[in-house]
Amino acid sequence: MKLTSLFAALAITSSALAQTSWKIDNAHSSIKFSVEHLMLSETEGIFKSFDGTLNSKNADFNDAAIAFTVDVKSINSNNEMRDKHLQGDDFFNAEKFPQMKFKSTSFKKVSGNNYVLQGELTIRDITKKVKFDVVYRGTQKDPYGNTKAGFKAVGSIHRIEYGLKWNVMTEATAVVADEVNIVINLEFAEAK
Repeated sequence: MKLTSLFAALAITSSALAQTSWKIDNAHSSIKFSVEHLMLSETEGIFKSFDGTLNSKNADFNDAAIAFTVDVKSINSNNEMRDKHLQGDDFFNAEKFPQMKFKSTSFKKVSGNNYVLQGELTIRDITKKVKFDVVYRGTQKDPYGNTKAGFKAVGSIHRIEYGLKWNVMTEATAVVADEVNIVINLEFAEAK
């Protein structure tokens, strides 16, 4: 094999293995949750402070590695007294466990723009496997020439499994349901 052919083959191989890094654009992303109250309504909230990365070897993001952290003290359920309760030991214990953490174990395309994201979610000091259904919304440049990629992830967890244990029973039901629904809209900016 000629030396020039060898260098060309190495260049193609290294570019095929090149990893693209992305960082969450917080101004265009959100982490929302909802939980049933008295089986009558859903109480909703958001986390205002979070950070994360996505690293991918593939243009379609199949097999990407995703990690993010959430600042528990940034919880906002539109009720200051409830937010303080959620930050306390009955729920998150934000003083002792200031962050929730997620690290992917798998990100697989199932069809079209539909993916399944699996990983480990740590709340307090408890780590459990979770799964999110994800829609890849596409990639494009913003008005400033930055490349952006968008995703919407939907899933749920059982809060009691993570030590978010507070509850009171009424005659008919628990005040707060165990299942917490999560909707995450993430816009990533390609690292330069």
